[in-house]
Amino acid sequence: MVQKKFVPILLGSDMNVYGMAKSFHEAYGIKSEAHAGIVLAPTKDSQIVTVHPTEGFDEDPIFTQTLLELAQTTYNQSDVTYLLIPCGDGYAELLSQNKAVLAPYYTFIANDYDLFKNLVNKVAFYDVCEKYKLPYPKTQIITKNALKSGKYEDELPFDFPVALKPANSVEWLSVEFEGRKKAFIIHDRNEFDVIIERIYQAGYQSEMIAQDFIPGDDSNMRVLNSYVDHNHQVRLMGLGHPLLEDPSPGSVGNYVVILPDEDEKLYHRIEKFLKDINYVGFANFDLKYDARDDEYKLFEINLRQGRSSFFLTLNGLNLAKFITDDLVFNREFKGTVYGKRDSDQSKLWLGVPKKVFLAYANENAEKERGKKLLQAGRWGTTIFYEKDHSLSRFLRMKWAFHKYNERFKKYFEVKEG
Repeated sequence: MVQKKFVPILLGSDMNVYGMAKSFHEAYGIKSEAHAGIVLAPTKDSQIVTVHPTEGFDEDPIFTQTLLELAQTTYNQSDVTYLLIPCGDGYAELLSQNKAVLAPYYTFIANDYDLFKNLVNKVAFYDVCEKYKLPYPKTQIITKNALKSGKYEDELPFDFPVALKPANSVEWLSVEFEGRKKAFIIHDRNEFDVIIERIYQAGYQSEMIAQDFIPGDDSNMRVLNSYVDHNHQVRLMGLGHPLLEDPSPGSVGNYVVILPDEDEKLYHRIEKFLKDINYVGFANFDLKYDARDDEYKLFEINLRQGRSSFFLTLNGLNLAKFITDDLVFNREFKGTVYGKRDSDQSKLWLGVPKKVFLAYANENAEKERGKKLLQAGRWGTTIFYEKDHSLSRFLRMKWAFHKYNERFKKYFEVKEG
């Protein structure tokens, strides 16, 4: 039987893109193509993915125009399937908006835009959680119009510490002010008032989300990844147990150490939710375990695979295979594959040097499990790949990894349990 020819076309150039390119290379031995506004460090000089930069590609009309032009020139062989995969929020949104225009030329999976908008907007997402009875932290939405003379005077319905984050993560990227972070943990009302005032003085227009801070350190977090096929069948459910997060202001909350995990109750709850809303494609959920009521509370959903989702490929659940089996090979759905906590393929995923994990991750039973995997040589990363024979890229990534030592030394704070 002749193997069907296909080309993975990844949208973006960051670590997520490299992880998907690595997944495709491991599964099929093929090189991916990528399109982005600029070439970022994780994919620069790679020999497993070629990034084609186009200025303004992260916005319409250039996004759509470029892909339509490529369909007439580069990606135009009738016997080849061109598999389009967004690897960032902006690209996922653009694909959802333009699915009707691009569908004649590319193979991809994307949610209807109305559903996309309801899920990607954090304020609307919590309304969805209410409707489908999914637990999430106690929340207060703050708008610019609620401020009086630049001050937010309303009481908060929960005690400090309080988590504070922007509802519009895209707009947040263009806002600058003293003390700016990706998200905040605020310890008293005075600090809260100062930060809120600075945010709106800096020109931010959208809502801010204040939430009850769930007690516990990074090891109380969980990350759940799913793949739902074009018939709304959930082909993959994989749970990760983060043990450490990036503490630097611009990347706070990004997972840097993950162990494989499992939770049958959580799997079935999220699986039912995805089916109920007629979801398709990759989904990435951030959650935190709340010991006060023995529940996992949802923070958000990303309508794509996450930047650390390669931990699943590392643990034997190759992300590239799930989407390719569905969209390229049209393989029949034969039941959901559930990620396991312990298996012969269990490995520790690291996004930082080993010594950063050993020095900064909270001392607990899960860290001991991670250390045993490390000692047994059962660990891996997204960005290092022995089959990517690029010396310049290898040296650049070694330097990037090394700089995490400085980041943690400068920014790491012990979180109260």
